[in-house]
Amino acid sequence: MAATLSRSISALTGKQKRHLRALGHHLDALVQLGKSGLTSGAVRAIDVALAEHELVKVKLGTECPEDRDEVAGRLAPEVAASIAQTMGRTILLYRRNPKKPVIKLPTALDDAKPKKKPASK
Repeated sequence: MAATLSRSISALTGKQKRHLRALGHHLDALVQLGKSGLTSGAVRAIDVALAEHELVKVKLGTECPEDRDEVAGRLAPEVAASIAQTMGRTILLYRRNPKKPVIKLPTALDDAKPKKKPASK
């Protein structure tokens, strides 16, 4: 697990979070936390899922004793991921694959596109 801690966590902009939320809307949760809460096995499963998918939903079951914000706050640094969203009992995590990135996040340069001027008569 020490190798995952050495990876840096980049802060997401609002536009990037909106983009990830849109992509994650139709995803099913790949990992569900039960009555044991956030265990080392769950952390390993989430780490593997992020390596394969980049964007992962984690669902806290109704019997999970921990709060979603508490779990998200502990989980994100452990798997070197960014929190794209916490909603209800679901956490959406993002970690870019360093070798084969699939998701292209919007950048500040995307905002620098020239705006069209209204047609003059």
